[in-house]
Amino acid sequence: MADTALTATAPKTAGATASREAILRRMRGGDRVFHSVTLSAAIMVLVVLGGGIAALIFGAWPAIQTFGFGFLTSHAWNPVTEQFGAIAPIYGTVVTAAIAMIVAVPLGLMIALFLTDLCPMWARRPIGIAIELLAGIPSIIYGIWGLFVFAPFLQGTVQPLLIDLFGNVPLLSDLFAGPPYGIGVLTAGLILAIMVLPLVTSISRDVFETVPPVLKEAAYGIGCTTWEVFRHVVLPYTRVGVVGGVMLGLGRALGETMAVTFVIGNAHRISTSILAPGTTISATIANEFTEAVGDIYTASLILLALILFVITFIVLAISRYLLMRVERRIG
Repeated sequence: MADTALTATAPKTAGATASREAILRRMRGGDRVFHSVTLSAAIMVLVVLGGGIAALIFGAWPAIQTFGFGFLTSHAWNPVTEQFGAIAPIYGTVVTAAIAMIVAVPLGLMIALFLTDLCPMWARRPIGIAIELLAGIPSIIYGIWGLFVFAPFLQGTVQPLLIDLFGNVPLLSDLFAGPPYGIGVLTAGLILAIMVLPLVTSISRDVFETVPPVLKEAAYGIGCTTWEVFRHVVLPYTRVGVVGGVMLGLGRALGETMAVTFVIGNAHRISTSILAPGTTISATIANEFTEAVGDIYTASLILLALILFVITFIVLAISRYLLMRVERRIG
């Protein structure tokens, strides 16, 4: 009887083993398919990125051959004589982005602190939604509002005040010199600050909410003020996320096109005054690409696009390096 039971059990055990092996083979096959799909997606991103870089280099090659490194240092921009230089658009791009970040980052951090620690509970959600809605407004709307509302306001109130206030101050008198045009580098930078502010605020608020309450309660317990808690507890704990949000905002400020095109004045020159009109790389491309006649003109605009790509890549690389240093210091 025992031999009969063992004989009957053996086929069942063998069948269960075979079933488990079939399931494992099917799971391994699914894993291999999933691995292949994800690997293909990652490779596709690199292929598209490499293809974009190659297309920019190929399109800009006539300008590279004609102007060489001098393209980066020349002030000229004359389609009639086909003399082009990138220093004015590069200067405008960097200065407007710097103004935007100088204004948006402190405001964004303070708003995020207010929403997480100081704002009444009933008001947090409406204010947070209102700030996030700013990020959904199309950039052309910001440009139209800036041209017809914000620029006249600056021209009639803020810019004359800055000119009178800093007119006799060394260095600052040059920075805020000239007639109040309304449009100009300062106006474009402030518009960019308004556009970047929701991004910096939203990311900062999200990372501030991850701070364990016990850390803040301990700081308050030893007599720290709200500012001291923010400076010595919240910011150190969330600096990786804050740096990431700031760099994302900077990336948008560098590449913004339509809003800047409306209010910067589109003048291919460098002025020490931020009240004067200027231009950016993206604004120059948007304004002139459809009117570009001739290989050199078109290639010069594509070379500007390549320079903007390189600037953005450098900014992102620096941000990754900073994040790596912060993460290494943390742990």
